[in-house]
Amino acid sequence: MSATLELKYFNTFWLKRMTGITEATSTIGDPNAKLYPIKPTFNNPNLPENLPLTFTFLAKDNVIYTHTIVANGIKDWMIEESRIRGGYNNTSVDLGVKAYLVEEDASQIHRSSGLIHSGIFNSRTGINQTNQFSVAEEITRTIDPVNGSIQKLYAEDTNLIIFQEEKVSKSLIDKDAIYSAEGNASVTSRNLVIGQNVAFAGEYGISTDPESFAVNGYRKYFTDREQNVVCRLSMDGITVISNYGMADFFRDKLSSVDNGLIIGGWDSHNKQYVISMQENAAVRESSFYTLAFDESSKGWVSLFSYKPEQMISLNNNFYSTNKGKLYQHYKLNPTSEARSTWYGIVYPSKVTFVFNGAPSMVKNFQTINYEGDTGWNMQSFITDVDTSFPITTPLSSTTLLSMQEALMQNTFKVKENKYYANLVNNSPSAFGEVVWGASSSGLKGFFGEVTMLVNNSNELGSKELFAVSTGFVQSS
Repeated sequence: MSATLELKYFNTFWLKRMTGITEATSTIGDPNAKLYPIKPTFNNPNLPENLPLTFTFLAKDNVIYTHTIVANGIKDWMIEESRIRGGYNNTSVDLGVKAYLVEEDASQIHRSSGLIHSGIFNSRTGINQTNQFSVAEEITRTIDPVNGSIQKLYAEDTNLIIFQEEKVSKSLIDKDAIYSAEGNASVTSRNLVIGQNVAFAGEYGISTDPESFAVNGYRKYFTDREQNVVCRLSMDGITVISNYGMADFFRDKLSSVDNGLIIGGWDSHNKQYVISMQENAAVRESSFYTLAFDESSKGWVSLFSYKPEQMISLNNNFYSTNKGKLYQHYKLNPTSEARSTWYGIVYPSKVTFVFNGAPSMVKNFQTINYEGDTGWNMQSFITDVDTSFPITTPLSSTTLLSMQEALMQNTFKVKENKYYANLVNNSPSAFGEVVWGASSSGLKGFFGEVTMLVNNSNELGSKELFAVSTGFVQSS
């Protein structure tokens, strides 16, 4: 059975004059006796200025005396430890050699590319050394300052991933790597918290947007605003995922963010990386783009209408904040609540695509058809125009509101479980153009850009849009 013994001992102290106070001498007994203060007794605990201080002394003749000194407060005195364990004639503690360094510039220095760590914290044993920074140990590590400041640290397994403005690297924790002559690395254990630093291939960093960082498993997502790309760090290194059909889009939008924000998050409900690029609110409050990247399809699959301040996932639920309020996404009754409700506002759902069949032929688009649920409307059908005629408008367009049929119904009709409608051109005719026959209806052009819309305020529940097609003939 073990026992813990607590040992208590007291050291003696002496009083040293700092400024403006004469040496203490005794007026009782031998005036030449060396006086050693045993315990200072202050007349007032508040220690006001110019108040007498009373000390108790022990002379060489082992006689205890008291002496009162009028001083300029406690600031004029310094108490140091003198006798070890309070024993008479024990070893005395005195001022030794003091090493010091004179700095010509004593201003604060910011080391933006350096790391420093304290002692350990162990909640099980009660050890807390987070306030200890021992200079005798290797507690600092400097990353290449050429790559900019450190913006983000992420601990993964036994590695520390460091995101700088222009570079991403990895440091080993509690181990180091020894390389052979062939360049092969073998990991060895070492008493070193932050070990060797190894950079990932590729000149990409996180710029000054650590808010764009999101992680799912071994995949880390972030943006490099300086190079206008979105990157993914995985087991195979860094991959530029903005090149998956969206290189031009991110080149333009990331460069326009300027002093705005780039916020990223992982949507554990849909298994997607969501990024929101928000321009400076002082310049343009409503200018933002929020979209999602899906690993299963290797592409950017959705463009959203909400502007988040933060995005987090918890227990397969996706949350975001806006104006200090927390919102949970995808929490809807599928039959009684409106879809696309962002921060209390119901938005319509839109799908935009391009018809480009027989691209080298000038066509006359005559009908629009879709397969899916009821409730979908065609918001617009826009084509390019034949530039051989002097026209007054650059685009020709139509909407379902201008469509005409025998029964004068301006909606899609159902035929064989498909929805169809005719297209009627409502743009002005080009100067000198005679429209006749089959060309009197429909839209003329090489290609057509179509936007389908469903009003979620009026149409509750999910609305599927499976396929959209058009009928066209060669234009004369």
